[in-house]
Amino acid sequence: MTKIFLSLALLVTTYCSGSAQNWLTNLDAAKTLAKETKRPIILVFQGSDWCAPCIKLDREIWQSEAFKAQAKTHYILLKADFPKRKKNALSEEQSAHNAILAETYNQQGIFPFVVILDADGQVLGQTGYQKTTPSDYIAKLDSYIQ
Repeated sequence: MTKIFLSLALLVTTYCSGSAQNWLTNLDAAKTLAKETKRPIILVFQGSDWCAPCIKLDREIWQSEAFKAQAKTHYILLKADFPKRKKNALSEEQSAHNAILAETYNQQGIFPFVVILDADGQVLGQTGYQKTTPSDYIAKLDSYIQ
């Protein structure tokens, strides 16, 4: 019963709205889903309203049809956003959660920063924005998982 409730809570409360993909915003939810589906987690640190390379990464890679197709069956997507504009402010709870993620996985404060994690939260690899094709970027992500 608890597992059903947790799965339902995952679907209802942790997906980012307005995104073409299902980006989670909670590491525990992502780890649970990663364990259930046996998929790695793609954790993205971004500044969605101020970081030009973050915006490019989103437009050129995350929003590409190639990445969307791959992500549906191969990855659990987790986003830690750090917006600066007041109108894009996150809840205090979400901001605190993202700060803990940054302390754990992005101590240098790099934006964008992409961390590939296993279902236990162990780092498999890391990268950032690269001017490349979606297929080549996917290949780079997958190279950490193999």
